Amino acid sequence: MAARMTIGEFSQATRLSAKALRFYHRMGILVPSAIDAHNGYRLYETTQVADAQVVREFRALDVPVDTIREILDTPRVPERHALITEHLTRLEERLAATTHAVAALRGLLDPTTHPVDIEHRSEPALPALVIRERISRAELSDWYTAARAELVHLAATHAEVEGPVGGVWDTELFLNGVGEAALFVLLRAETTGGEYSGRIRAELLPAVELAVAVHRGPDATIAETYGALGVYVAEHEIGVSGPLRERYVVEATPESDDLVTEIGWPIFRAGR
Repeated sequence: MAARMTIGEFSQATRLSAKALRFYHRMGILVPSAIDAHNGYRLYETTQVADAQVVREFRALDVPVDTIREILDTPRVPERHALITEHLTRLEERLAATTHAVAALRGLLDPTTHPVDIEHRSEPALPALVIRERISRAELSDWYTAARAELVHLAATHAEVEGPVGGVWDTELFLNGVGEAALFVLLRAETTGGEYSGRIRAELLPAVELAVAVHRGPDATIAETYGALGVYVAEHEIGVSGPLRERYVVEATPESDDLVTEIGWPIFRAGR
């Protein structure tokens, strides 16, 4: 039988306050091995120190109490590790989102001194290989990663493909959270033949007039370029309803998160 510790001793050993230990007792996470019948003091076994350390570290990471209880109540080690890994993945995703938000806010507090250069571009109808699907905003990141991988894989063996991957984003996707998304690679000549795997189809992207800005830097600050382009179109052009176009001239890599993205905003131009 393991030796027992008073709540004071247990608090010193685990660096958890008496208030925290009482709370975890009520929540059914760290239940004392016994309660003294005479004075009501909680007694803990030395074997509970390890669990208490786990609880302390998880709470430092804002892991919900219910999740901690589920982890501690899982007897099999592989299942317990799977639960921990799942939550750590969520924490990493949250950290990445926080890092991007901080970078964006710093950019707003200390905006670049270089103005965003904007050019007009008349895009003709362009033959392309396209993956097009209606998705939700929450699906965008995973959808982009998978669709891009399909296009890049095909482009590596398709002699007619030229240029980087591009995107076409329906206004509804950002306005209402659900809309059409498309990724494409251009073809040197229009074609209706050939075998294309998975979701890839040959299409003719419609002709469009665009106001184009180039974003250089991490994805976390691309909103600044979008903002500058939107203001320019509102003040100097006639914007038209239609999807935004992007071309990913240089994409982020594990070595660098600096990218170069051309952003095209559809406009109406008459005789210019």
